[in-house]
Amino acid sequence: MAAGYLALYRSGELERRLKRLESRLVACDLCPRECRVNRLESEPGFCRAGYLPSVASVCAHHGEEPVLSGTRGSGTVFFSGCNMRCLYCQNHQISQGRASLKNGEMDFDSLAEKLFRLQEEGCHNINFVSPTHFVPQMVRAVLTAVPLGLRLPLVYNSGGYDSVSTLKELDGIIDIYLPDLRYAEEVTARKLSQAPDYPVRARAAIKEMFRQVGDLKVDENGIAVRGLVVRHLVLPNGLAGSRESLEWLAREVSPTVTVSLMSQYRPAHRAFGYPLLSRQISLEEYHEATGCLEEFGITNGWVQEMSSPESYWPDFERDGSPFVPD
Repeated sequence: MAAGYLALYRSGELERRLKRLESRLVACDLCPRECRVNRLESEPGFCRAGYLPSVASVCAHHGEEPVLSGTRGSGTVFFSGCNMRCLYCQNHQISQGRASLKNGEMDFDSLAEKLFRLQEEGCHNINFVSPTHFVPQMVRAVLTAVPLGLRLPLVYNSGGYDSVSTLKELDGIIDIYLPDLRYAEEVTARKLSQAPDYPVRARAAIKEMFRQVGDLKVDENGIAVRGLVVRHLVLPNGLAGSRESLEWLAREVSPTVTVSLMSQYRPAHRAFGYPLLSRQISLEEYHEATGCLEEFGITNGWVQEMSSPESYWPDFERDGSPFVPD
C-alpha cells in the first residue's frame, strides 16, 4: 500500500493543502487554543513556537508499539514545544522549555534531508512526535522530501489535543494516527494539563482520525501501513479516567479500535508537587484498567508489562539533543 501523500503530491493537492495550512499561521488557529498570534512573524502563543520547525531529536526509535518499531525502528522526529502543560510530562526537557524551541529551529531542506535519511537507514515509517503546533511545517518538510525519494508511511503521534479543522487538512496525507486519550474529566484536564476542554477535543479528534484511516492495517511482516492506534496512559488514583475513556472508545469509535494501554507512568517534571501524581501506579490500578479492555470487548492492541524498560522514558540531555534549560 503506497503512502497516501504520494498521490496528493502528484496531483498538486499536497501543495494546495500546505498553502491553506500556512495561511492559518497569520492568526494561528491550528490547535484548540486558537491563540490568533502571527506565527509568520514568530509571535509566541501558548505553545511559544514561531514559524520554523523546532526539532529536538531525529532517530530510529525502537521503543514504540511493535507494528511501528518492527525490526528496524520507527523514524521519529521529536518536535520541541507543546500546546499543553502536563505536570508529569516525560518529555518536559523539550516540551516545556523556551530555549529548546529556539535551539532546535531547522530549515525545511535540512529537515527533509533528515526524513529521507531515516528511510535510507531502513526505518519502517516517519513518526512525527508532538506535531500539533507544527502541522504546516510538517507538511512542507514532506513536500520537500518527496522529490528526494521519500515514500514511507507517515505517523501523526500527538497528545490528542488536536483541532478537527486542522486534521481534515491531513486527510490522505497521514497514514497512521497515534493519539493519546489522556483524560475523561474536564477538571482533571485543567489541573494536570491546563486544557479543560481536552476530553471533548480529544474525542472529536479521534473520531476524525478514525474516519480518515479506520482500523489498523499491517503488511505481510506485521508492520503498520494505515490506521488508528489510541494510546492510553494509566495514571495513579484514577486520574486518567480509564474506565470512562475505554468504554467511550468501544462504544463511540469502534469495538475493533486498536488500543495501546500503558503502565509506564512515573512522576516527572512537576508531578512530585502534586500528591495524587507523586507515585507510580499500583498493580491493582493497572489490573483494573486491563480488566476494562476485556469488559468492553477491546481485543486489538497491546498491554505494557508493569516493569516498563527505561527506554520508554527519553532523556533528551542524555541523548545529545539541543536542549538547554531555561
